[in-house]
Amino acid sequence: MNRTTLSLIAVATALAAVTGFATLTAPDSTGAAVAQAPARLPVERTSQLCPAPSVSDIAETTYTSFTPVGTSGAGTSGSAELSESVVTLSDAAGNTKDATKEAQKAKDKDNAGGEDAKSEGKKTDSVRNKAFLALKEPGKPVSAEASGAEAPALVGSADGRLAPGWTTQQTTTVGVGGARGLLGMTCFGPDTDFWFPGASTEATRQDYVHLTNPDDSAAVADIEVYGKDGVLKSEVGEGIPVPGRSSVPVLLSTLTGETAPDATVHVTTRTGRVGAVVRVADEKAGSDWLAASGDPAGRLVLPGIPADATDVRLVAFAPGEDDADLKVQLAGADGTITPAGNETLHVKSRMTASVDLADVTKGQAGSLVLSPVQSSRATPVVAALRVVRGKGADQEIAFIPATAPIASRATVADNRAKGSTLSLTAPGAAAKVKVTSSAGTGGGEQVVKTYTVKAGTTMAFAPAAPDGLKGSYAVTVEPEAGGGPVYAARTLELPDDGVPMFTVQTLPDDRGMVSVPKAREDLSILGD
Repeated sequence: MNRTTLSLIAVATALAAVTGFATLTAPDSTGAAVAQAPARLPVERTSQLCPAPSVSDIAETTYTSFTPVGTSGAGTSGSAELSESVVTLSDAAGNTKDATKEAQKAKDKDNAGGEDAKSEGKKTDSVRNKAFLALKEPGKPVSAEASGAEAPALVGSADGRLAPGWTTQQTTTVGVGGARGLLGMTCFGPDTDFWFPGASTEATRQDYVHLTNPDDSAAVADIEVYGKDGVLKSEVGEGIPVPGRSSVPVLLSTLTGETAPDATVHVTTRTGRVGAVVRVADEKAGSDWLAASGDPAGRLVLPGIPADATDVRLVAFAPGEDDADLKVQLAGADGTITPAGNETLHVKSRMTASVDLADVTKGQAGSLVLSPVQSSRATPVVAALRVVRGKGADQEIAFIPATAPIASRATVADNRAKGSTLSLTAPGAAAKVKVTSSAGTGGGEQVVKTYTVKAGTTMAFAPAAPDGLKGSYAVTVEPEAGGGPVYAARTLELPDDGVPMFTVQTLPDDRGMVSVPKAREDLSILGD
C-alpha cells in the first residue's frame, strides 16, 4: 500500500470522526458560539446491591422494591429484577471461600442419599439464576420475605421505564441475641470510594464491612481504618478480592490490633467497583446498618434525629490535608439552635473526631447542620450520627450519615401503617415539598399531599397512608421549584417486647434524571 493510499485513508478517517463529533456549541448567524443547554432525560439503566442481611437464625427480612410513576420519556417497557448473589467469606489474610458452597457441603455430608445431594446442588444453582424479586410496573411496590441466616445478598438491575427512581428497602428484625435490633437500609449502587464515620473496633462491637460486586469480573478493594490519632496499622486491609457477583463480609476488628471506639472506615477499589456498607452489632445497644456518608463537603446536613433520642453521638473525619473547624447546630421544629457546650468541633486532618451530644433534641425531632466556623475556610469533611433510643437493657441504635439535598426526587420503600416518620429539613430558605404515598404491596390508592418547611427548621410527621392500604407502601418526596434545598430521612419504628427498635434511612436524590448534552454534526470546525 503506497503513501497516497494511506493519506487518503487518513483523511477519510478524520472526516468520519469529525462528522460524528458531538459539540455543545454551534455558531449563530454572526459566527459567535451559542451554548446548547443539556437536555434532562431519564436514566435508561440502573443497578442495586443488597448485602446478606443477618447471621442470626431467627432473623426475619423483608425486601421491598418500587419505582415511582410520572417519569416522562422513560418509555413503555422495562424490567427490574434482583437475584441472589454468592456470599464469600474472607479471613484476616484475605483468603476467600464460597459460603454457599461450604453450607452445601455440610448439607451433603448429612444427606444419606447421594442423588438427593446432587439434586439439591442443582436446585441451589437454579435459585441463584432466578429472580428473587421482580418489579412489574411503576407505582406499585412488590415485596418478598426471607428467614434466618441464609437470607440472600442480592444483585440486580432495572431498565426502561422501571429504571428512573428504582429503589429497594431491606428491613430485618432480630428479636434476641447479640445482633438484636431492627436493621434497615436502602440498597445501593456500586462505586469505587466510600466513607463510613461511626464505625468501631472496640470489643463490644462487631462491625462487618460488606463488599458486594455486581459485575462478572472480580474486583479488588482496600479498607483503611482511622481512629482519633490517625490511620490504624493493618497488614491485611489491602488487596481484598471480591469475586464477580459475590458479597464479601469483612470483620473490621480482624484488620487491625488497635482499638478505636470511634473510627472512620475508607473503602476504595483498585480494580472494578463494589457496593459497600457496614453492619454494626453492639452487644449493649442493638444493631443496624451504617450507610456511607455523602461526598466530603464543607457543609453537611444529617437529617431525621428522633424526638425521643436519649443519646446522639457525632463522628466526623477530614480526609484532606487541612484541619476543619465546624459550627454545630440543630435545626428543630421552631428554628435552628446551637447546643450548649458543643458549639464547635475541631477535626484534625485524617483523624477521627467525635462528640457526645446527649439528648440534644430535648423532645423535638431535629437535624444536625455542620458548617465551617469561617465561611472562607470550608474544609471538606464526612460525618455520621450514632443515635440511641431507650435506656439500659431496652436500648436500640441507628445511624444517620450526612446526605445530599434532594435535587428533584427521592423515594424510600417499606413504610408501614404505623411507625413511619418522615423528616424534612430546610436549613436555608423555606421550601414547599410534594409527598406521594404509593399504593400498598397488597392494594390501595396513592395519596398526594404538599407541605411547607419553614426556613431553618425540621418538620417531622407520619406520612399519609394510601387509601385502602394493604401491606407496606413507598413515599416519594419532590421539592417544588423556587424554594431552598431540602434534606430528608425516614424513621421506621417496630417496637418489640419493650425495646424501641428503629432504623433511619436518609433520602438522597434518586438520580432518575441525568443531563445529556445536545449533539449535532458540525463540519465548521474543519475551517477553510
